[in-house]
Order: sequence, then C-alpha cells, then structure tokens
Amino acid sequence: MANTEWGCHVCAILVVGGTGFLHGQTPPSADQPISTDRPAVANSSVVVPQGSFQAENGLAVTTASAKNSFDFPETSLRFGVAEKTELRLSAPDYFGNTPSGFGDMTIGVKQQLGPVKQFDVSVILFLSLPTGAAALSSHGYDPGLQVPWSRSLSTNWSIAGQLAVYGPTQGSTRNVTGESTLLFDRQLTKRWDGFVEYAGDFPESGGPRHLLHFGSAYRPAPSQQVDIHVGVGLSSAAVGHFIGVGYSFRFQLIPR
Repeated sequence: MANTEWGCHVCAILVVGGTGFLHGQTPPSADQPISTDRPAVANSSVVVPQGSFQAENGLAVTTASAKNSFDFPETSLRFGVAEKTELRLSAPDYFGNTPSGFGDMTIGVKQQLGPVKQFDVSVILFLSLPTGAAALSSHGYDPGLQVPWSRSLSTNWSIAGQLAVYGPTQGSTRNVTGESTLLFDRQLTKRWDGFVEYAGDFPESGGPRHLLHFGSAYRPAPSQQVDIHVGVGLSSAAVGHFIGVGYSFRFQLIPR
C-alpha cells in the first residue's frame, strides 16, 4: 500500500488504486459493475455496495537499482457496512527480495462524501500495523490519509486523482510523505477501459519519486475484474519500472 515502501516495493501502494470506479456519481448498488481500488495508484472515489464483500488481488514484478523483485498476493479486502462507509483490510504482502518475507498489514475505514458538484469524493483513514518480517516491517504504527476524487468528462472519458499524506516510520523518526496523482480514464467498450496516470511522492527526507503509469481493466462479469498495468519511474529516487496483473471479485454477503 502507499505507506512505507514506494522506493523499494512500488506495488505496496498499488494495492489501493483502480479504474472501474470512474463512471458513476452515486454509491454503487449490488447490481452495478464491480468498482475496484486497483490497478491505479489513485484509489476508488466511491465505496463498495452496502453488505458487499470485495477482494482485490495481484502480482507484480519490480525493477529497482538493477535488481528484480516480486510481490503477491496484494490482497485488499473491503466490506460495505453502510451506504457510504466501508471497512478495509490489506493483508500482508509477500516480497521476494533480498531479504524476503511478509510486509505489514493495514486496517482502515473509507467514507464517501460525494457526489459534490459532479465530483465523487471519499476520505480514507488507515493504520499500518508492524506485523511483517523484521527486515521488512517499519516496526511502527504508521497512519495515512487519502482523499480520492473523480469526475466524468463525457460518456467515455473521466478524470480522477488523489491527495494523500503518509507517516511511515523510518528508523526512530517518521518521514512524512505527501502524494498527488492525476489520472485520465477511457472507456473502450462496455466492459473494458484503460488509463494513463501520473503519481508523485514527496517525502520530508529523500528525493521526490515521480511515476508514469498505464493500465487496463476488463470485467468478464459484473462482479469480476482482471487487470494489467505497467509503470516507469521518472526520477532517480523512484523505481526503474514494474509490471503487474490482478484479479478482483465481489459478492453480496448481507442481502439488503
């Protein structure tokens, strides 16, 4: 997720990003197509339907400093507890690096505020818990705040983005990091869309990390999505490049 590991493990922030959310100004109902938080960096600007359970999963390979690494299953679990409120849990991700092991887990809550003047807007509060391997965990309780938004521009085009601030623990201090993203999404067919995105991280300590990101998502069924995405770092502090794939599904756990 987007807390401590952009520089080494970019997909830790990709656990929370998506394309299917960009078309709709009201809280989704159980009969609407799945709306995911992946594969973009910017999160969905709407919540999952009330009573629905949604699981988003993926695998990514990242190249940084001429070294390849991978991480999976990038599992994010979302449950709609009210019309505009969801609970969130990001399970520990396994990183195949040197060293390798599981990272920290994250819990959070999301509140949808929009639509506001044709903008969908939400606020996400989360806390990363030091559950990971000794060499990968931040060893701290790391808070984060994300404000994703989106707006339809036409029948097929949408714009979205996210403003965020994270407080990752690095050693004995917090390296407070701001983040901004901007995304353009194109609906290619009824079930298939693609996006291009810029994302920037701006930490108190260390250089800025700029990323150019491309991806596409396809929904074989209203409650399922498969995705693919690639990205390239635009600054020396960012990763070199990465590629990932994912699968997400949703079902109604509690009938409305």
